[in-house]
Amino acid sequence: MKPENKFAATEIYALAFGLFLGLAFWKFGNPVILDHKIFTPSTPSEFWREAWPTHWANWIFLPLAIVGALLAFKQNVRWGEPARGDVRPTRKWLWLLPLLWFGWQLISAALTVDPDLTAATLWQFFGCVVCYFIGALVIGAPVPGVQRSRNAFSFLLIGILAAFAFCLVRAVEQRLVEFPQTHQMLVEGERDGWTNVPPVMLLDMKREHVVITTNGVDVANPVVLKKFASGRVMGTLVYPNALAGAVLLLLPLALTLACGAKQLRPAIRAVVIAMTCFLGGAGFFWTGSKLGWLIAMAIGGLYLFRLNWSVKLKITALTMVAILGLGIFAVRFHAYFAAGATSAGARMDYWRAAVQTAAKNPLTGTGPGTFQRPYERIKAPDAEMARLAHNDYLEQFSDSGIPGGVFYGAWIALALTTIAKRNWKSGNYAGEPPALRFAIFAGLLGWFVQGAGEFSLYIPALAWTAFTLLGCSLALTGNQFDKNPAAG
Repeated sequence: MKPENKFAATEIYALAFGLFLGLAFWKFGNPVILDHKIFTPSTPSEFWREAWPTHWANWIFLPLAIVGALLAFKQNVRWGEPARGDVRPTRKWLWLLPLLWFGWQLISAALTVDPDLTAATLWQFFGCVVCYFIGALVIGAPVPGVQRSRNAFSFLLIGILAAFAFCLVRAVEQRLVEFPQTHQMLVEGERDGWTNVPPVMLLDMKREHVVITTNGVDVANPVVLKKFASGRVMGTLVYPNALAGAVLLLLPLALTLACGAKQLRPAIRAVVIAMTCFLGGAGFFWTGSKLGWLIAMAIGGLYLFRLNWSVKLKITALTMVAILGLGIFAVRFHAYFAAGATSAGARMDYWRAAVQTAAKNPLTGTGPGTFQRPYERIKAPDAEMARLAHNDYLEQFSDSGIPGGVFYGAWIALALTTIAKRNWKSGNYAGEPPALRFAIFAGLLGWFVQGAGEFSLYIPALAWTAFTLLGCSLALTGNQFDKNPAAG
């Protein structure tokens, strides 16, 4: 097969894989440990409107993973000799750490306290590792005989960014239309004894716990009413902070592409930029994510310090951005802090429990995805129950022991620092333009930092997309997996 044909196959594969990740954004935006709570759609309307059981993603992903492995073999190895110079990695830990991490998950799984939760989580982690290597060895990697490597990556982005746009449109619709109308309908329905609601709709709302029965009377679920009244949006994902993570991950990339689309007419490009800013900014603001807001400020600071300005001007600009951002933060969330910052207090209890569980089970933890099992026994009496630790790093220690936590943390830290060294200054490396490479890095940095306060590692839509981009970024920024990055 000619190299050009191989590259065409890689482009087709990247398009298919990107469309799959886009489908994940649309239908697989729930944590895998909640799979048993997601009902199976049975009508065309439900297939379109509702989330799908997360284990369905595994059966779509598995054939893509097999094809990706075959493409990786063909692109990186010829019979008896390397395909492009020497493919032995200069940073062997970029290979070994993800394999050690997943291998330790398998060891921990053998001693799990809940096999069902662990089985679902292992599939999720398997997907993370495979996505990482697909990004590094297939989609982001140069192909023998082809001088450019960005085509496959560009094809990958079609599905991802289309689904991201749909998710943001959905979020804006929730804020402006769906949530106000639904809140009003529930209030009026409860007041009128649900006579204004069709019986089939009432049954659906009961099944989804939007309406609950208290003392023999059907009433609107107070938790759901509060959610609609708050106006915090989540798009197609599980909850608002997950959407904030998606914006942190993908908005820098989307904005960079919009601003760099010089092939478009100026008026059209201005509209695209304006729509990207509005959808991303409004969706992010309406998530009400406090941690996300602070991370976004920090990422903005990174962009400022990368500009070719004097140090004095950079510091002045950064100070102004910090004052403005913190001022908006204080006004936006003053009611939250006045009420005692309850979610922050709850997270402290989750983290205390994770540390306590890791100390009690230092070698293998309690099993991947099982944080809720020890937590329900040791949580504070007045603490809200949680199924995940709301900290991806601490949960690794709790669920899979000290080795699992160390392998995961070291893998992410090494990958990000490797990319950062190549991205901070513009360089003549193979792959995408410097501005786009930095945008990918900025998004990854924001998403992985948010992992210290969220559970995005357990959501296929977010984690599989992030690890695909992580692998691509390593390949596109100096081709870190090879000794000869300019080869090919």
